[in-house]
Amino acid sequence: MNINQTRINYVDICFGLCWGDEGKGKIVSFLSKKGQYNFVCRWAGGNNAGHTIYLNGKKYKTHLIPSGVFFGIPSIIGPDCVINQKGFQEEINYLNENGFDTQLIKVSPKAHVITDSHIEEDNKKYFKTQGTTGKGIAPCYRDKYGRNGTRAESIDYFKKYLWDEKIYGNVLCEGAQGFWLDINYGNYPYVTSSTTLPYGACSLGFSPKIIRHIYGAAKIYDTRSGKDPLFPESLMESISLTNVGLKGEEYGTTTGRKRTINWLNLDKLINAIKLSGTTDIIISKVDILEELKEFHLIYNQKQNTYQSMSEMQIFIQTTINSLCPLVNKIYFSSNKEIVENFEF
Repeated sequence: MNINQTRINYVDICFGLCWGDEGKGKIVSFLSKKGQYNFVCRWAGGNNAGHTIYLNGKKYKTHLIPSGVFFGIPSIIGPDCVINQKGFQEEINYLNENGFDTQLIKVSPKAHVITDSHIEEDNKKYFKTQGTTGKGIAPCYRDKYGRNGTRAESIDYFKKYLWDEKIYGNVLCEGAQGFWLDINYGNYPYVTSSTTLPYGACSLGFSPKIIRHIYGAAKIYDTRSGKDPLFPESLMESISLTNVGLKGEEYGTTTGRKRTINWLNLDKLINAIKLSGTTDIIISKVDILEELKEFHLIYNQKQNTYQSMSEMQIFIQTTINSLCPLVNKIYFSSNKEIVENFEF
C-alpha cells in the first residue's frame, strides 16, 4: 500500500456518549481489525480508563495503551494524555506476555507524567469525596495547567517510546470515559480532569475538517462508576435496576467497582449527540433488557415504559432522527455481538 506519509486522508473517532463503560473497546476492536487504519490514538486521560478487547475468543484489558496494538497498528498516547511509569510498564509487560508487539506503542513527548505524589494526593483528597479512581489524574492535570508539570520527553524511561508527532493516512481515535464525565460538560466536580468530547482528539495534530465519522457509544440503560448526585444511592434499592446490573455484569474495568444503574436518559443522550456532532450511534446490551422484560427510559424528565424492545427502539430511533440531523445511522446490538453485523 502506497502511503503519503505527510498527508492525513481522514480521521474517525469513537467516544462515549454517556458516563463511560459504553463498550467503546469493542467498537474500536471491530473497526481496527478491518485493516483500514494506519494509527490508533488516545487523546486524553490516563490509566483511569479501561478498554476491554475480545480477540480470538479471549478477553484483554488495557487502561491507557490504545487498542490498535492488538491488531498490529501503531498506537499513540497523545499530548493531552497523562502517564504513570509504573502503570504503563505493567501494561507493557501484560502485552508482551500475551504476544503483542509493544514496539508499536508510542508516547507523545508532550504527555505529562503522573508521579507518586500525584497518586498519594489523589487518594487523600479526591478518592472518597469525589469517587475518583485514585490514579493521580487530577493532580497531574493541575500541575500541567499550572505550568509546573513534568513531560514524558524529560524522563529517560520514556525516551525509547517517544512519538515523532507525525500521523498520516487513515487515523482512528479512541476516547476515554464519556461525554457526561467531561471536565466542562459533566456534573462538576464529579467529572474527569480532561476533555472527553471528540474535538479533544484534534490535540493529536489534525484539523477538525478532516474528521469523517464520529462513532458514539451508548448502552440501552445508563451506568455510572464513582460518585455522582445524578446517580443517588437510592437507585441501588431498585430490584429491577439491580437485576439489570447483575445480568449486564456492570463492574468497572479499571476499579472493579459496582456501577450504579439507571434507565436510559434519552434527554441526556440526545444532548450529547447534538453537542458532539455524532454521526453514527451504537446502542448495545439490548439483550439484557429483553431477557428481563424491562423496557423503560427517561424522556422529557419522565419515565416511559414500553411493551417490547422493538417498540422502545422505534421510539429512540424516531426521536433521535427528528432532533439530531447529523446522525446517519443508529445501531442496536446485543452484549455479545456489539457490532459484528453492522456495516460502518
